[in-house]
Amino acid sequence: MRDFLDRRTLLRSAALTGIALGGAALGAGSAAAVTVPTISGCAAWGARPPADPLTVLPHRPVRILVHHTDTPNSTDYSQAHAFALARSIQDHHMDDNHWSDTGQHFTNTRGGYLLEGRHNSLSTLRGGTEIVRAAHCPGQNDIAIGIENEGNYMTVQPPAKLWNSLVTLCAYVCSQYSISPNAIQGHRDYRDTDCPGDVLYSMLPQLRKDVAKKLGG
Repeated sequence: MRDFLDRRTLLRSAALTGIALGGAALGAGSAAAVTVPTISGCAAWGARPPADPLTVLPHRPVRILVHHTDTPNSTDYSQAHAFALARSIQDHHMDDNHWSDTGQHFTNTRGGYLLEGRHNSLSTLRGGTEIVRAAHCPGQNDIAIGIENEGNYMTVQPPAKLWNSLVTLCAYVCSQYSISPNAIQGHRDYRDTDCPGDVLYSMLPQLRKDVAKKLGG
């Protein structure tokens, strides 16, 4: 574990030296280069402002929780569809659940588009020292990054584009927050729910391996 944290510290140092965001790599040329994914912020997809002030907590999260949206497995893989999905999730969470904003920190679509969910999630991730309080899992909202994956994965596997973008996002989150890939878990590990689906849940050991490989260990 000490060696793992040392590698994460090196990656964080590389990020702080000014390596650009948006598809570049942290520690380029090293064995542990981590791709910085392109993540569309709330303004890009047309988010509503939060209904209430959001709380940014002065500590790092300790794990990642993987979810599925339990929405149809759309074959529209466009960015326009991804943005529309983000708006529909926010509307549901705010209007039906009466939450302050989108519940999860990030949304990953079947077309491989990554989007900020709750406001301030992207800026705190880039900073690497804080987390915005979310609403994706009771008891975990202050300490776990929630990632929603578009679709229902009870009986089918996620498409390759979604899987690849999930691996890339998880690796970046792990590198920014010094989270071990072993701390990537499913919603059902902390809640009585089918989420993230039987098939996607069964793939979490492979996700941990793929993320660890991205991190160089």
